[in-house]
Amino acid sequence: MAERKIAFFSGVRLLVAGLIALTATFVVKDARAYTPNDPVVVAMVNRGLGFLEASVKKEPPADGDAILVAYTHFKIRHDLENAVVQNGLKEALQVVSSVERRGGESVGAKENYIMAISVLLLAEIDAKRYKRELQVLQQAFAEGQYPSGAYSYRNDNEGDVSQTQYVMLAVWTLDRNGIPLEYNRVVKCIEWLLRVQSTDGGWPYKGKDPGIGKPLRQQSKVDMSMSLAGGSSVLIAGDALRLWGNTVQDSDPGIPGLPKAIKVYEEDSNTSRRKRVNMSEQPIKRAVQFMDGWRRKNPYKRSQVLDWFYYQLYTLERFESFVEIANGLPKDSSPGWYNQGVDELRKYQGNDGGWGAERSLTSPLQSTSFALLFLIRSTQRTIFTMNAGSLQGGYGLPKDTTDIRVDGTQIKGQPIAVQVTDLLDILDEDGGGDTEGKSIPDDLVLDSDPVGRAAQLDRLERLVRGSRSWQARRVAARLLGRTDELRVVPSLIFALSDPDQSVRLYARDGLRFLSRKFDGFGMPDTPSVTELQTAQRKWRDWYRSVNPNYVFLDYDL
Repeated sequence: MAERKIAFFSGVRLLVAGLIALTATFVVKDARAYTPNDPVVVAMVNRGLGFLEASVKKEPPADGDAILVAYTHFKIRHDLENAVVQNGLKEALQVVSSVERRGGESVGAKENYIMAISVLLLAEIDAKRYKRELQVLQQAFAEGQYPSGAYSYRNDNEGDVSQTQYVMLAVWTLDRNGIPLEYNRVVKCIEWLLRVQSTDGGWPYKGKDPGIGKPLRQQSKVDMSMSLAGGSSVLIAGDALRLWGNTVQDSDPGIPGLPKAIKVYEEDSNTSRRKRVNMSEQPIKRAVQFMDGWRRKNPYKRSQVLDWFYYQLYTLERFESFVEIANGLPKDSSPGWYNQGVDELRKYQGNDGGWGAERSLTSPLQSTSFALLFLIRSTQRTIFTMNAGSLQGGYGLPKDTTDIRVDGTQIKGQPIAVQVTDLLDILDEDGGGDTEGKSIPDDLVLDSDPVGRAAQLDRLERLVRGSRSWQARRVAARLLGRTDELRVVPSLIFALSDPDQSVRLYARDGLRFLSRKFDGFGMPDTPSVTELQTAQRKWRDWYRSVNPNYVFLDYDL
């Protein structure tokens, strides 16, 4: 695409991290420093989830809201059996069925939104299990793209920046889960977004395309929510193309406690497809810089009129998270814009735990879902899992080329590092947890690649916290205790109270090894309730001494 001929861009490089951090979305005031694990935030999230559960039970949601609510709930609690999640999952699968049989008919007025949220939910629950459904939705997005590269309502003659954002988020999710994509379509979408950016730097709701190679034009209805949506869209699409390197990360583990591990680390199957397209990162980063200048000149302040405040907050979190990854910035757990957003949400949360009952153009279910996704830093958690608490130890155990194999209920062989994933796949199978701890090869090691290693650790933590199989919990506890990764300590402390004695002993011995406190805190093989609780309390105190920022939540206890 032709470079933009705007003097403002001449010779300008991407703003440094400090300048980006200073950009304002709200009128800046001193704010308390929060993180998603702050007790204040956790309490807000718990109340919000209660509102969602009560509301869905009272009245079935409409227009795809059940899917959004289910995605939000599952992202936070990872409880597949919850009625809210089951309700949304059922509707998402109905959307897929409607897409398959529609014969060109729309699945609803909010088709792109509904299909995009369906992608997020199905992928978050189990992308492997729902691969066929994800492929159906991927094809629907391909068929629904305008010749210009945009997305919008059916039979509309202008591209819609908001809908385009959600489609790009779905495409990014599909990309992350190895669904084959036509990346030339992603490039076309980026080019359209760059063409409809307004001459003042913001983005409109409906973009009037000046045409390829033509100067930008002043767009109408430019506002903060759409500007953030436009900026998010180009960054999301650019990351799908890997324009700033290989940033593949395992999906957000959310709150640990899944009944079984659901994420599988797999080789990127789309690498060769991406190589077929030609797109530079510079136009995207210049466009984001231009929009950021518009933000500084047009700080957002909420008024008394109806607005898209909660939609905007969720979009803000997405935008800032992709700015971090696009610029290689460190994960910021308490940026100023987040602190201000938390303060705003504290003011507006209702007595029933929900948001958006007044002054909002989004429904209370939508508003509350967007608020919760903002509070938990949903996008950042998805992107940055790989680097969370990872150490470089634990790689020195012996390796062998013998393939892992299953003989009845026994795992045999001397597997190499990557084959931990094979073991986890076995444990994920229904009935596949019939694996005694003694059957684990002594030289089984985690993947030395940080991405694969993080994915394996996430799955092991989920197993030890929530698998219904005591055999699987034994395997997970034993492997976690040998990782030399301090990030797993809270999961092992949790496992000290497992109903299975072997799990408890593996967790205890693992904590002693990780801490190098080989006498531990006095927990015997068959502890009393008091001895067990005392040991857990002392281990939590020890972990806080090495990681003062960690907050133990209800699910850790």
